Amino acid sequence: MSRLERVLSAYPDIEFQPRTLTHLAQLFRRLPECAHLKYPDANHFWAATINPDVLYLRGKMKVVRENPRPEVSLCRECALQILEEELSAFRGRVVAFEPDAESFSQYFFVPREDFAAAGLLPELSEAVARRLGRMSGSCDECSSSTKWLWFPRSEVQSLDDFGSVSNAQGKQLCAKHGAAELCAALKIIEQCNLLYVNIPSGEAGAYVWI
Repeated sequence: MSRLERVLSAYPDIEFQPRTLTHLAQLFRRLPECAHLKYPDANHFWAATINPDVLYLRGKMKVVRENPRPEVSLCRECALQILEEELSAFRGRVVAFEPDAESFSQYFFVPREDFAAAGLLPELSEAVARRLGRMSGSCDECSSSTKWLWFPRSEVQSLDDFGSVSNAQGKQLCAKHGAAELCAALKIIEQCNLLYVNIPSGEAGAYVWI
């Protein structure tokens, strides 16, 4: 399957710049780019590199899905479209931290079994694992079962604040409302350059930022 076919098959609802889908673009390691990045406007001005099925464990690449989808560069609106669709469909449990808009460059999901390999501090890994284990009840927004625990920055400002991770209330949400909360937090960010964003995998884990 050609690069063009792989990209269009993986992201059928995204319009890409044709010149970034050619064999020559692939030879020069240029990522496929959505059409909005050619002439960005107020709704599309920041970009995110989406590598949906790849996890980096201290620099070592781990592919988490057979036939992984291509890495692509998307504007804000296209990136959030992909994220909301994928996160809403994920059936596992998620602890997610709102990132620091002024300093983060990566926002990625780490499965619970890979916490140590990904370099999460033991205290953070233990605190998140406890919160995943205690997740129960219904969504704060509807009657669906809780699948997400969302921590806004007003409750957890740093991933080094293990006490807040252990004790902050957070928001209990279903997959649909968890996805909406995460995407809403990213949407209000005025400027950033996200170099790496992936999609959840496995049964449980955490969205963290660096």
